[in-house]
Amino acid sequence: MTEQVISIEPRGAIEVVSLNRPDRLNAMNEPLIQALLDYFTELQQRQDVRVVILRAEGRAFCAGLDLTGWSRDDNAGMIQQSWRTQRLIAAVMQAMRKCPQPIIACAQGPACGGGFSLLLSSDVRYGAPDLRMNAAYIKIGLGGCDMGASYFLPRLVGSSVASEYLLTGRFMTADKAAACGLISEIVPQEALLDKALALANEMLLTSPMGLRLTKDALNLNIDAGSMEHAFALEDRQQVMLAQTADSVEARVAFFEKRDPRWENK
Repeated sequence: MTEQVISIEPRGAIEVVSLNRPDRLNAMNEPLIQALLDYFTELQQRQDVRVVILRAEGRAFCAGLDLTGWSRDDNAGMIQQSWRTQRLIAAVMQAMRKCPQPIIACAQGPACGGGFSLLLSSDVRYGAPDLRMNAAYIKIGLGGCDMGASYFLPRLVGSSVASEYLLTGRFMTADKAAACGLISEIVPQEALLDKALALANEMLLTSPMGLRLTKDALNLNIDAGSMEHAFALEDRQQVMLAQTADSVEARVAFFEKRDPRWENK
């Protein structure tokens, strides 16, 4: 039986999209990423959906990348395969920003790596008290900037707070996220969906085009830079860093549950 990696629940003009791999802490495998990419890309042409709520089943929002959940092409080189994975995941975050529907995210437990970026790519975020977010990449021999983190996080919390977390990979708690405005409110996990639905229904009180163009204006006017440039730089760095000896060492250390021994190679 094929795993249902996401579930979609229509509620009138609202759709509730749930990450549905709770046994794997909703970690990103290829089917999950492809399903999210297809969904958010198709939203650009859908007038029937006006607001999206993004949530997750189980005790975690998303634990990051599932290292065992990606197909391999024996005819492709390591860089080509890394590039394909990198671009596929990055395309999800870009599709979330480009779709005209506001995205309200509800998160609990760990939101690591790409899971953190799913939250950053949303328009509004609510978090449970146990929400813990980090850009984990720098802890596994890569750069701390990936999946739009260097684009979104400084714009949301300022460069000092963003640097603190991207340069260390440390976890940001729900209290800290609320204090710096990254999440709008801390809500008990059992009340997260109701909180998001209340806001979504309030958004539905506006005109359809007004709502869509408001998100469009926010995207265009947040700054004068280019999101694509930020993604392109991150992608190139990550693909190159993934081929270093330190990255290999980090992956071995991860599975052996020990600290990596860095050699700067």
